[in-house]
Amino acid sequence: MFREVAEKNDREFGIIKSDLTAVRLQVGNLDQKVDRIDSRLEALGQQMERNQAQIIELLAQMVGKGTDAG
Repeated sequence: MFREVAEKNDREFGIIKSDLTAVRLQVGNLDQKVDRIDSRLEALGQQMERNQAQIIELLAQMVGKGTDAG
């Protein structure tokens, strides 16, 4: 009886250990995906800043030309 309970506990422990390993792998994969998203968002933010600066520069040039012509 004791041996049967011990074997059952060993099997259940093995299943739990296997499930925990699978969860750890999934968390690691999610962590990598979040890191990639962070990198993409940072790059997107930098591109937006450059575009805004270009728009401001172009608008300033247009305003400057408009006042010169008048």
